[in-house]
Amino acid sequence: MTGERPGERRTALVTGGGSGIGRAIALRLAEDGFATAVLDLDTEAAERVAEEARQKGHEAVAFGGVDVSDRPQVDDAVRRVRETLGGPALVLVNNAGVSATQGFLKITDESWNRIMAVNLNGPFYFCQAVVPGMKDAGWGRIVNISSSSAQSGQQYMAHYVASKAGLIGLTKSLALELGPAGITVNTIPPGFVDTPMLRDSEERGLLGGSVSHHAELTPVRRAGRPEDIAAACSFLVSEEAGYVTGQVIGVNGGRNT
Repeated sequence: MTGERPGERRTALVTGGGSGIGRAIALRLAEDGFATAVLDLDTEAAERVAEEARQKGHEAVAFGGVDVSDRPQVDDAVRRVRETLGGPALVLVNNAGVSATQGFLKITDESWNRIMAVNLNGPFYFCQAVVPGMKDAGWGRIVNISSSSAQSGQQYMAHYVASKAGLIGLTKSLALELGPAGITVNTIPPGFVDTPMLRDSEERGLLGGSVSHHAELTPVRRAGRPEDIAAACSFLVSEEAGYVTGQVIGVNGGRNT
């Protein structure tokens, strides 16, 4: 799979690309031949991932300090990506997200709004910013990284789950509207992937057991890897996936079927 056809060079934009799943996706898309923009709030993390891709001979540029919940910053970042990489972002992966664990009655307006701002408003802003360029090109791929918790529910995470469920709904609606323009929109809800966020939950005793314990309860008998999500994303942004849109592609080792 490649991001380049004869006479054509394509740019991929990955939010939250500085670590975990976002890092794996950014590196995979760079390997696939896309000129890859690695966006993250953490400037140093974004630069480390972009440099890692460049060391392997791929084209990647870091754009740090980007708060996806701030529309002016989003619009500016999309403009800078276009200017720096010489073309519009024709692949968008909305991966940036934040999590929180709170009893329902303890969720404050501030906490609710922050979760929604990053996890749902951010993808909305980025989609609005990149879709015009995709329409002009007659081709585009959008992949939204949601969460398996939006399919099953999760206690003490009502705000997080609601934001990710909203992202699934946004995906389905955009797929119907943008399909005639040559743009596909899909979502991957990862389940139990070994990331810094999962390990933090383990350390805080929020998993109800260790990562190893839960891996043994997973049908494939292991935790997911960020590279598992990146592989699915690689397919969804490829030419071969042009007939796949509006889909929820679970990558969870069989934990949700």
